[in-house]
Amino acid sequence: MSTQAMNAKTTSETSRWFSKQWWLEQKALIALLILIVVVSVLNPNFFTVDNLLNILRQTSVNAIMAVGMTLVILTAGIDLSVGSVLALCGAFAAAMLGHELSIFITVPAVLIAGALLGGVSGVIIAKGRVQAFIATLVTMTLLRGATLVFTDGRPISTGFSDASDAFAWFGTGYMFGIPVPVWLMVVVFAAAWYLLNHTRIGRYIYALGGNEAATSLSGINVDRIKIIVYAACGFLSALAGIIVTSRLSSAQPTAGSGYELDAIAAVVLGGTSLAGGKGRISGTLIGAFIIGFLNNALNLLDVSSYYQMIVKATVILLAVLIDHKSGK
Repeated sequence: MSTQAMNAKTTSETSRWFSKQWWLEQKALIALLILIVVVSVLNPNFFTVDNLLNILRQTSVNAIMAVGMTLVILTAGIDLSVGSVLALCGAFAAAMLGHELSIFITVPAVLIAGALLGGVSGVIIAKGRVQAFIATLVTMTLLRGATLVFTDGRPISTGFSDASDAFAWFGTGYMFGIPVPVWLMVVVFAAAWYLLNHTRIGRYIYALGGNEAATSLSGINVDRIKIIVYAACGFLSALAGIIVTSRLSSAQPTAGSGYELDAIAAVVLGGTSLAGGKGRISGTLIGAFIIGFLNNALNLLDVSSYYQMIVKATVILLAVLIDHKSGK
């Protein structure tokens, strides 16, 4: 290749990297970096090791749930029941530990229960031809009611057995100085990245969200893919429920309330299109960090919880507007 051709190629790549489209694709990362810089200037305590580890630990639950939500949204669906699945599975875990069952029985059973609960939503959507919003709104209400019935409206303690002590490791333990929930978050994101980028199911998920009719005509079982992604979303919600319950040493009947909104926000902030078929799991991780850092920053700056809701809603609205603009 001649020197002139090489220079032309380099110039073309540079212009592509720093084009308007490139900046729009990196908007979530840029927003996160700006947020970190602004808050670190306003509050010197922001960049302490303890605070950063605390942010990572708090973000891990939403990030894990957001992975499941990403899979669902990529298929042009939505899952409003994730918070209720978290609560019910957390109650299952606490009840089993209260009967001194081993974590080697409790944890797999709870994860399977979460997958089954998510799969029920998938079956209603795929086989019943019910819109995802309506189907998961129903399951959200139903599972929340089931949680209140199961717990009788009161917290369930995990008890004081050896099993409960071992279970606490999932929410409060450390590995190599890093909280265990953070390690779980890393494993979940790595698995999701591999699934979406290097497996046939991952390609089917994108294809389904891009054009369901064409995907079905190509011979792909779209109903099966829908059930799989909703089951995966339920599985990850159950994992989040395990972390929350182990951290508190009890299952709260109201646990997970509003978590579905934070999960959806993380996905949208990360650039995944609500229309389906477009998005990256790395963007969801950045979106979860934006939510986590924003929550922590507002707390450090002693902003009222009432105003925090307004700020978060404004940030999400801006993200949706920018995403809509970039999609034109």
